[in-house]
Amino acid sequence: MSVGETPITIVGNLAADPELRFTPSGAAMVKFSVASTPRSYDKTSGQWQDGTAMFLRCTAWRDLANHVADTLAKGTRVVVTGRLRQHNWQTPEGENRSMLALEVDDIGPSLRFATAKVERVQRANPAPASTWDQWTSSGQAAPGAAPEEPPF
Repeated sequence: MSVGETPITIVGNLAADPELRFTPSGAAMVKFSVASTPRSYDKTSGQWQDGTAMFLRCTAWRDLANHVADTLAKGTRVVVTGRLRQHNWQTPEGENRSMLALEVDDIGPSLRFATAKVERVQRANPAPASTWDQWTSSGQAAPGAAPEEPPF
């Protein structure tokens, strides 16, 4: 993340199914909106009250875009982190417009009211792993790794 960027985390529900597209160069891009509605307890009525919903347009790229499109659907409660971006443009009538959007760094289903099964995806060119995370299912260290407990 660069200096001066605005990081943000939002929790809400997908307002529609993610829209997967590809750039002319073949890079995957997915767009989706997250609706976040604040709730407060009204002591007078003894009930929860919904506030005004905020809809935030989000964009994810490359592998993350494919994973979002393959995994998430309308209504899924998600936790999204990324960088807030402001887009400015001018309408054909000459009016200035602007919109805030989130460039997604990470996203996952919220486990507050649901469960999820996580499946690790094999990358085409995986980065070399350090020796501490090369544990086998038998609990033994990988060849060349120090025989000690993992650091977690």
